[in-house]
Amino acid sequence: MKANQDRAGAEAESVDTRVRRRLRELRTERGLTLQQVAERANLDISTLSRLEAGKRRLALDHLPGLASALGVTADELLGSPAPIDPRVHGTPSIRNGLTMWPLTNRGPAGGLHAYKILVSAKRRRPPDPLPVHEGHDWMYVLDGRMRLILGDEDLTIEPGEAVEFSTWTPHWFGAVDGPVELIAIFGPQGEQVHVHT
Repeated sequence: MKANQDRAGAEAESVDTRVRRRLRELRTERGLTLQQVAERANLDISTLSRLEAGKRRLALDHLPGLASALGVTADELLGSPAPIDPRVHGTPSIRNGLTMWPLTNRGPAGGLHAYKILVSAKRRRPPDPLPVHEGHDWMYVLDGRMRLILGDEDLTIEPGEAVEFSTWTPHWFGAVDGPVELIAIFGPQGEQVHVHT
């Protein structure tokens, strides 16, 4: 009888540990804060924090709200996660003379995202005024010559050169004399401007 109770206790602990781990994993994957999940699950933020940290025992009545807040079923929250396919499957977006292939897809919301970009040879005329937004951009030219206007500077960036700059500076990038292939890393504001608008 005692052995059965000990075994049941060990199994309950492993489920509790697994759910805590899944809570953190799912919340992080979705780029959600403790506050956001707590509000969605109708829990106090301190309760959720203690649940994730293992300082409070998980109650069965917590499961439906937490699962719903994270967009999964209670079974998915209780179970082991499926192995994650590390490959990035994204469709390119095409706009304003740029074809952009996503190179990241599981980064946290509000984090950095990488793109492979093909700049059309026809992208030669900067807008007026030049865009300005919050954030920081980083680019590495793989092939072709990129024109970068950064404030009052008009630069030609050659293959093998990288640039990084504050996007509070008016900026634009295009082609000099043919198509340009580059890798870029944008924060959420740069992604919004370059990819989604």
